[in-house]
Amino acid sequence: MVPRLVIAGTQSGVGKTSITLGLVAAFRRQGLRVQTFKVGPDYLDPTYLALASGRPCYNLDGWMSGKDYLQELFSRACADADLAVIEGVMGLFDGADPAGLSGSTAEVALWLNAPVVLVANAHGAGRSFAATVHGFATFIPDLRVAGVIANRCGSVRHAEGLRASLAAAALPPLLGAVSRGGLPELPSRHLGLVSAEETLFSSTALTQLADGVEAAVSLDQVLETARFAPEFAPANIRESRRPPAAPNVRLGIAKDEAFHFYYPDNLEALELAGCELIPFSPLHDAMLPEGLNGIYIGGGYPEEHAQELAANRSMLESIRQFAECNRVIYAECGGLMYLSLGIEALDGARHQMLGIVPVWTRMCPRRKSLGYVEVTLVRECHWGRAGDVLRGHEFHYSEMMPSAETSSLMRLGQAACATLPCELAYELRYRRSENPAAEGFLIGNVLASYAHLHFASRPDAVLHFISRLK
Repeated sequence: MVPRLVIAGTQSGVGKTSITLGLVAAFRRQGLRVQTFKVGPDYLDPTYLALASGRPCYNLDGWMSGKDYLQELFSRACADADLAVIEGVMGLFDGADPAGLSGSTAEVALWLNAPVVLVANAHGAGRSFAATVHGFATFIPDLRVAGVIANRCGSVRHAEGLRASLAAAALPPLLGAVSRGGLPELPSRHLGLVSAEETLFSSTALTQLADGVEAAVSLDQVLETARFAPEFAPANIRESRRPPAAPNVRLGIAKDEAFHFYYPDNLEALELAGCELIPFSPLHDAMLPEGLNGIYIGGGYPEEHAQELAANRSMLESIRQFAECNRVIYAECGGLMYLSLGIEALDGARHQMLGIVPVWTRMCPRRKSLGYVEVTLVRECHWGRAGDVLRGHEFHYSEMMPSAETSSLMRLGQAACATLPCELAYELRYRRSENPAAEGFLIGNVLASYAHLHFASRPDAVLHFISRLK
């Protein structure tokens, strides 16, 4: 089994991402093939991790996919790697359940028998740093915290004091101490990091991260920690995962600066089921590629490119005609905004979009939704029949603007939209709410929702989707 380790934090904002990127870049320039993973449903950190490793980064999420799938995905992705580095989410024990490990970094570490390197904020801390590490190292007895990286240290003397306090308490050793300002800052936006695809995140920035981590962290100790990870036996690994030689259908995938939030294994599942994925750009292309059976418009930042999207009238007309021909369209979050009547920016400027979904969307100064969501289908649609259940998550700063038409739709589950009836196909249950919400706009063969679905939560959904494309 490949050497592996989890880079976890005591909480969000302690520097996990910067340190993980620095480690991956440093190991890669030593000649190692590093496979990266990100715990949780995050779309942004993986773009940086993929850039640092030169390989796709996969999400590992116990709540959405379950143990068997997670272990299989990990083993498959690592088949030709020398080292697996898994970046955690939030704090080590934070996840979907405040009283359990579901969806947490700790759950993934346990399922993969992976040692944990804990990143903790050392600013203003002395021996209390050891008390913090003690709590994390002993909270779950079966979990192995194998080492610690102190971030935001004040001096060499400060770091030596932290090292001594950990040793005196027989705690995991200090593997490194990063000084305050020792790593370059990563750009941010309202959803967290700006996607690496949208920035000039250059080789220089990666070199600076690698240099900073290499100077502050013992790479040999970190690698030795990974190599001592105990074996684990995945429950189920399918022998062949090659796409069919002759794909059954052609599925257009919106991919550009405005739309790029996709789970790599979701796209791989579509390919394995017989889809040929054809990328297109709603921003830059004049029209859809020819011969498509359907299109998939994922999330992203359409609000940042709303003026350009609205100005590309030939593409808007091409997609409208595709929908009017009753062809399959599936849209998530940013894709829903693109299919709406239009987007209202924070400054009040309005930009008309496709007008297929009968609502306006608007940006809000504060986050509107964050968390896991369980989707029960209330009628047959792209992903199955009434009663089928999938899992996913929501994370957005936009909302549907209230209007008489929208209120009636959300209350009654049906309204008029152009010449096609609009129905609501989903009953959403949020992890922190007992009240389900009606959602999932179904207009002919068009389905749009704020929910990002993970197909591993119901693998048969992919086959159902393919059947509608034929």
